[in-house]
Amino acid sequence: MDPTFLSATQLADLVRTREIGALELLDHFITRTENHDPRINAVVVRDFDRARTRARQLDSQSDKSAPFFGVPMTAKESFDIEGLPSTRGHMAAKDAPVRKSSIAIRRLQAAGAVLFGKTNVPVDLADWQSYNPVYGATANPWNTDHTPGGSSGGSAAAVAAGLTGMDIGSDIGGSIRVPAHYCGIYGHKPTYALLPNYGDPTTSSAAGTDISVIGPMARSSADLAVALDILAGPDPDETAMTMVLPPPRFTSLKELRVAVWAEQPGQATDQETTARLLELADALQREGATVSRTARPAFDATEAYHLYLRLLDAGWSGRSTEDVIARKRQRAAALAADDHSADAIMMRMVDVTHRAWLGLNEKRFQWRRAWSAFFREWDVLLCPVIATAAMPHRQDGETWDRKITIDGKQIAYNDQLFWPGLTGGYHLPATAAPMGTTKAGLPLGVQIVGPIYGDRSTIEAAALLEQGWMGFKPPPGW
Repeated sequence: MDPTFLSATQLADLVRTREIGALELLDHFITRTENHDPRINAVVVRDFDRARTRARQLDSQSDKSAPFFGVPMTAKESFDIEGLPSTRGHMAAKDAPVRKSSIAIRRLQAAGAVLFGKTNVPVDLADWQSYNPVYGATANPWNTDHTPGGSSGGSAAAVAAGLTGMDIGSDIGGSIRVPAHYCGIYGHKPTYALLPNYGDPTTSSAAGTDISVIGPMARSSADLAVALDILAGPDPDETAMTMVLPPPRFTSLKELRVAVWAEQPGQATDQETTARLLELADALQREGATVSRTARPAFDATEAYHLYLRLLDAGWSGRSTEDVIARKRQRAAALAADDHSADAIMMRMVDVTHRAWLGLNEKRFQWRRAWSAFFREWDVLLCPVIATAAMPHRQDGETWDRKITIDGKQIAYNDQLFWPGLTGGYHLPATAAPMGTTKAGLPLGVQIVGPIYGDRSTIEAAALLEQGWMGFKPPPGW
């Protein structure tokens, strides 16, 4: 059996039943990486020797019950792995290996995973492209003229191309969901703070970043469910408390109450994306699901989106250098009063006071409760992941200077933040799952959103769609 495009749980079963050894499986993915990664440049940090030592140890181990036993995996470059650098795209950190692995990495290793490399990112994890001065640019295996997304773009590309058994990414503005959508794989953005990720104190924040989360990226929904069990729960260095997530609210499509939000006035969304999502809604209705195409939470969507943008800019402002802050101040001062683009809204946050932020946070939690009320009536919400399928590569200056064209209309590059932010900004779990392809052959994904701590429900909905609608398909030629 060719293991290339099997799920991580299937790979673990192969090793567990001794149909293949852990070292033999690892060497299969290392060989694929050496032979095929030059086409996309996804696995940019390689740790093959230590991985082989680890695989040999697993092969000699009698207890093979760990859920990801012997599964070769990669991780987003920003995750701390002892002995490897975490550059986040900065050349100054290239030769500075960290001394302690992130909690998530340690939990995956305890679950039997064999980490053999790290995957590419944009500088400071702040783009839907994945390129940086340290490791160069990563391409989409479906069409190498297009981006795999960002910031977990290398992760998605490696999983889709069959270079790794699974990966793990992070998300503040769609950075798990968008690459999963662009590359035709599964990705889960969990409820905020459910999956801790503290690592080396010199490279990771003890406080974390508002909105930002980590989560698994894989070729099946089953892998997301297993990874959630492994990765969820408080940092054991802080507390011995454990957490039990509620089970899925449904077990079949007939039990499913689903709201569909396929488009939003004033927010550009590609017609192919909208049409495919409405086709999915029709199919769910035929299967007996209760479907609404008009149900919405009780707030103004544009105001909620703008609030997310303000919180996003405040959240990642700690990454900004003094030079970037100075340029943002200059741009903010020159903005027209009627400029309500995403960039303008974020630019105006450059010198926000803590008191003002507290007011924004209070409004966020009020609307988070509105989301909770909405999800008392509906099990999941289906909506686009982002405005289009994978874009061509864009490496022209700052993101706030770029424009893209959607169905003949030019918009600002960062005005695509509506769909990622409307859900992510309110700490909701969301699973990205394959939904189809465009006429040009690029993947389309659906964003499956659920209530706070409803992670099992969004992943279960992805599993039902995987069985009844569409699952992962390898990109042609891989």
